[in-house]
Amino acid sequence: MFLPRGVRYMSSLNLSRSILQSRLSIHTIYPSISTFKILSPVPRVLFCSKTTHYSSRTRPTTMDTIKSTIAENMGGIAHNLANKEDQFDLSKDVPDQTGKVALITGGSEGIGYATVYTLLKANLSKIFIVSVSEDVIDHAVEEVKKNLGSEYSSKIIWLQCDMADLKAVADIAKQVREQTDRLDILCMNAARGIMTYKLTDYGVDRHMATNHIGHVTLTSHLLPLLKKTSNQDTVRIQIQASNAHQSAPEDVKFASLNELNTDLGPQSQYGRAKLAGILYARYLDAHLHKEHPNILINATHPGVVETKMSVDEIHEPYPRAGYIMSAGMKPIKKDIWMGGVSTVYAASATTKSGEYVCPPAIAEPGSELAQNAELGEQLMKLTREVVREKFGSLSVEKGCPLKDY
Repeated sequence: MFLPRGVRYMSSLNLSRSILQSRLSIHTIYPSISTFKILSPVPRVLFCSKTTHYSSRTRPTTMDTIKSTIAENMGGIAHNLANKEDQFDLSKDVPDQTGKVALITGGSEGIGYATVYTLLKANLSKIFIVSVSEDVIDHAVEEVKKNLGSEYSSKIIWLQCDMADLKAVADIAKQVREQTDRLDILCMNAARGIMTYKLTDYGVDRHMATNHIGHVTLTSHLLPLLKKTSNQDTVRIQIQASNAHQSAPEDVKFASLNELNTDLGPQSQYGRAKLAGILYARYLDAHLHKEHPNILINATHPGVVETKMSVDEIHEPYPRAGYIMSAGMKPIKKDIWMGGVSTVYAASATTKSGEYVCPPAIAEPGSELAQNAELGEQLMKLTREVVREKFGSLSVEKGCPLKDY
């Protein structure tokens, strides 16, 4: 999710063109939102630039679109509004995970923690959690132990790493390869949220470094393990994107490092990084899945979720206006369990690849940019160039320049 600036419309809570054309007010759906003033960071009319995909292939009515949009983005009973074929319930639909091994970045809190907990409850054999704070992971492990028992909490292996630190990413990948002979699930959940522009110590936009380049590097180092596992079993790769990808600049080209390092503002910086996530998923689907059909790769949108990003970090770029997101929208946000539904579905149950999955399990096309295969190819070309330029011979020793598939 993301917080727009001024009167810019919020892409993560949106209605389709049919709603926009019929001038339906969000008051129709949720009256309390429509009371905000026009200069509020949350607009009075919400829309999207895409048409919802329906499995039945029937033309969606305005009411279908409203229901789907609420299900994808809001909390409470919202998921019940999705079509039957797009339902997914964490309490009964998660397949047994006996014998499977997973890795999730950002798995110690929020949506990541909900994913870890749910997969462990489904009898996952081992899970690697990649995160930064020792205090946060300690709390997460304690919560698992308290609610599921030490038998489950003992399956957690913590690897401390900032995903923007590519050398550290290579090191933890090596540790994973040394501690397991299989990897069934890879969840790329860690992210820099809607925050101000900042460069890494090696001179790359921190949003792209954390949300995209670090995860591409991790995947590259784990490819042999993923391919090996796929020889006998289904492997699922999940990439956390967001409807906020629609706030990426319309003229994004991923042409150069200078373009990546341009300060676009908090929303667009975040949106571009989330766009990269969808493009990367579809790039892997076109290449990796083509050669290894048992490896399924999908991007996901969690909805508007009550997490550290939407409660605390939103105030870093928006000290005052951030309260509209952190407090004003609290009644309609998903909790971390609802926010984790699309992630768990993509990590454990889907039989499809190359999709952009919105809650509960609705396949959406995403923006026009997100569907641009050529842009995805250019993104990955630039990713390789940046890693090669910044890490040189060391990157070769560590397994890079990146092998994508």
